[in-house]
Formats: sequence, structure tokens, C-alpha cells
Amino acid sequence: MSRLGAVALLVPDYDEAIAVSRALDWRVEEDEDQWRKRWVTVAGGEARILLARAEGAEQMAAIGAQFGGRVGLFLRSDDFAGDARRIEAAGGTFEEAPRVEPYGTVAVWRDPWGNRWDLIEPA
Repeated sequence: MSRLGAVALLVPDYDEAIAVSRALDWRVEEDEDQWRKRWVTVAGGEARILLARAEGAEQMAAIGAQFGGRVGLFLRSDDFAGDARRIEAAGGTFEEAPRVEPYGTVAVWRDPWGNRWDLIEPA
């Protein structure tokens, strides 16, 4: 049986992305120097994100647009208000006020690089 180990997220700088992750109360699971790049994974719960520093013009242009303008990342919360404060303190910005849907409370936000996320507190 195979399992998804991590999903890569292009970022402009490893240390900046680590700081944002820590502000969200995530843990750095790995940070290994691999000569010209680093293998950096962060986790907030069971899911892991590989922070991949963009290299070259094509990858730099993809930062913040990796999901074609759609919400591509989903942050599950058991404390919506507290997590919203942490997101804003980490440089995230909300596109909308929280709304209540049948599945829970949700709001779309952008990380400091422009990636769109949902913050969701299940009903």
C-alpha cells in the first residue's frame, strides 16, 4: 500500500517559509542541507508540506499561482478565531469574512506568497 508522504509548495525562501509555518504553530519535521538545496518539511497535523525553494524564472513565476487561482490548500481547524489570528500574524490575508456552510465555518485566505487556502472548522 502506498501513502502520500508530502505535497510540495514553491516558496521564495526556506527560512521565511519556516517562520510562517512556525507562526501557524506547525512543526519543522525535516531540514536537511542537500548541497544546493534543502529538504524541508513542515507539518500541522498529519499532512506534510515540502517547502521547495523556487529556482529559475519559470518556478519563480509559479509562486502563489500553483493552483491556477483556485483554493488549493485546506487548513482544518478546531479553533477558527485563534487560527485566523495566527494566519494574519504570519502574514496571511483573508479574502472574505467567515461564512457558515453545512460542513462548517470557512473563509478563504492567501498566504504571504499568494496561494489560496480554505480555513475550515468542521460543523
